[in-house]
Amino acid sequence: MPAGGRAFLAPLIKEPWQLYATLGVLVGGGANLMTFTAQSLYLPNWFARRRGLAISIAFTGVGIGAIVLLPWLQAIISHEGWRASCWAMGLLVLLVLAPLNLLVRHKPQDIGLLPDGASTAPGVAKPRSALTIVDAAWASTDWTIARAIRTGRFWWLVLGYFLALVAWYVVQVHQTKYLIDVGFSPLLAGWALGIVSVVAIPGQIGFGALSDRIGREWVWSAGCFGFVVCYAALIALERGPSTPLLYLMVFSQGFLGYALTSVMGPIVAEIFEGRHYGAIFGTLTVALTGGGAAGPWIAGVIHDATGSYQLAFLLTIACCVVSAAAIWIAAPRKVRLVPGRASRAHRAA
Repeated sequence: MPAGGRAFLAPLIKEPWQLYATLGVLVGGGANLMTFTAQSLYLPNWFARRRGLAISIAFTGVGIGAIVLLPWLQAIISHEGWRASCWAMGLLVLLVLAPLNLLVRHKPQDIGLLPDGASTAPGVAKPRSALTIVDAAWASTDWTIARAIRTGRFWWLVLGYFLALVAWYVVQVHQTKYLIDVGFSPLLAGWALGIVSVVAIPGQIGFGALSDRIGREWVWSAGCFGFVVCYAALIALERGPSTPLLYLMVFSQGFLGYALTSVMGPIVAEIFEGRHYGAIFGTLTVALTGGGAAGPWIAGVIHDATGSYQLAFLLTIACCVVSAAAIWIAAPRKVRLVPGRASRAHRAA
């Protein structure tokens, strides 16, 4: 609803503070209430056996939405102006997204169902199968926010998520300007950002499914590596426009980097699964939001101070490396195995 409210209010903007209030506060808040951070609060509760695949399929809606909605909005802007496009988006949020959100249930047990892969009787709280549990003492703990924040694992997740969102949003915010600065046309620079979301669709689905087989840490590392390659390509582009490097940047960012969303929820669920998972993940979204806000601002400050993005991109590469290491240290695999690993361990035994 905040995002829809911003769309209705945007045509009335006359002062800079009004832009910050609508675009910054209302859209920022609305996006966090509708996108993968909010969906990760309930989707892991519905799926156990193929959790990564299910969440990744849900998140491909971002890319599909970019394919369907952006040309439609651009057509409205071309024929009737940007104010009309804001009204159209506001009506879409109000009349389509808001009613759909009313249908969402936090847990399948709320409507008498069981998660995919569950085997207990209805109405009985089901712990994860002993086949997947590695640390029985940890898994049997009733994790609350108070207990979680006193663990090292929680703070490693905070660090890993914060730095990953720094990497995500530095390129998302500054990419178009940077590509224009190094010599690409504004049209091509704009299309590059849109194509990232399209390329992300198969990457998210594929890596989400892969995480169910090999583990969340590997897929998180692959996503961080994707952003490392993306920023390396951007640094190389400073010498001048290169179409192969542009394609490499788009592919690594979308296909690999955006795979992070497919394991954000499962990583937390497999460490702090229980009645308070939603509250714990919601607390961790402060790190997500903080990284998304701090990264572009820091990159902008560095650019204004040095006249170049190179230092900002190098620091962001370091953020990716530390983020990957933080998730390995948090080690969801040492609490619960993903189904693919658990099956192989069971056969070996």
